[in-house]
Amino acid sequence: MLSSLPNSITSPAWWQLINWIGDPIGFQQRYSQKYGDIFSMHLSGMGSYVIIGNPQAIQEIFNQDSKFDIGRGNDLAMPLIGQNSLMLMDGGRHRRERKLLMPPFHGEKLQVYAKQICLITEQIASHWEVGQTFITRSAMQKVSLEVILQIVFGLSQGERYEQLQPLLTAWLDMTDSPLRSSMLFLRFLQKDWGMWTPWGQMKQRQRQVHNLLQAEITEKRTKQDNYGSDVLSLMMAATDENGQAMSDEELKDELLTILFAGHETTATTLSWAFYQIHRHPDVLEKLQHELESLGNNNNLMEINQLPYLTAVCQETLRMYPVLPILFPRITKSSMKIAGYEFDAETTFLISNYLVHYREDLYPDAKQFKPERFFGRQYSPVEYLPFGGGSRRCLGYALAQLEMKLVLATILSKYQLVLAEDKPVIMQRRGFTLAPKGGVRMMIAGKLK
Repeated sequence: MLSSLPNSITSPAWWQLINWIGDPIGFQQRYSQKYGDIFSMHLSGMGSYVIIGNPQAIQEIFNQDSKFDIGRGNDLAMPLIGQNSLMLMDGGRHRRERKLLMPPFHGEKLQVYAKQICLITEQIASHWEVGQTFITRSAMQKVSLEVILQIVFGLSQGERYEQLQPLLTAWLDMTDSPLRSSMLFLRFLQKDWGMWTPWGQMKQRQRQVHNLLQAEITEKRTKQDNYGSDVLSLMMAATDENGQAMSDEELKDELLTILFAGHETTATTLSWAFYQIHRHPDVLEKLQHELESLGNNNNLMEINQLPYLTAVCQETLRMYPVLPILFPRITKSSMKIAGYEFDAETTFLISNYLVHYREDLYPDAKQFKPERFFGRQYSPVEYLPFGGGSRRCLGYALAQLEMKLVLATILSKYQLVLAEDKPVIMQRRGFTLAPKGGVRMMIAGKLK
């Protein structure tokens, strides 16, 4: 099997694993320079993977998504999100669950959420003082956590809310560095020996979160005639074609999936956006001019349509993919991709990072240039910050709306400056990539 994979990295599998955990972006840069946009890695204890950064090959894969198992390729995430997560499903069960989960994240529901997102942002920013420095990622994490608690879980006050807020933050911060993230990849570290081991703490916090979510679900079920507009209520009210609703276990695991997929990712992307906007005064000026052009227009969905703000968000998502690769895809039978023959059980990792840094698609790819999105329309295999094929992120519309509203709310009211004049690099944070140090900024003044 190893010899039949194309462009196999020859260094020891244990060394590849250390480098993949420690610096997945540097890893891909090095080996794509050596082998091109299709190469194979072998990670000790985890198996072999074919990394693909070629849009034509990605198109071949997306066109045949039904010939892959994708859910079981995400087994690494099971200890965090549970076995009933959409991410871990394949086939008919995946289609059923996706259909049940889709309505709350699209259409008119977004208009309901827009006002809440702005109010949450204003409330958190109102505590900022002129001259104060802050870590952007921590501030954005507070915003995105409140969005999850209020819009998804339907909690904005009360004892359960007060318990969940610090608990979720502490739980997610347990993998805030490459070293601490290693327990997600190394099975031998996943031993629950109580609160004196990291994995024991991880599982204890998970149990506490599960209990609080179960209490919320139970309470909502007793008021089932009066479901709210939050995502959890809509999920509970949804039924499939057989009239079957989601079970409590499914609901809890899907809530944790939304937490991991929507909270960390949005906070990180917003941090990168603030970093690049304030590194480029011309970008900031154009954004503020565009926001001022709205005047006193109170239609928040118009902010969602602003062309330059949209381009800034698109360019941020291009330069800083939150995940170093898309969901693994495992071949069910032998198949041909990009001219190579692959056996059954071959695992493909589509690299959004390698695609987003292709000079033939994005000239001067290392430069922050929002304007590039005015010049051309990129296809779903050339630009894939939210994944693709049958696994495109369900919450992509809500995530983009949240990004735009948070940026618009803060940039129109606060004058910020970078507190440190040095480049910020990407660092592993759990399964995701985040800015090392979190981007330190200072409040230079208030605009209104």
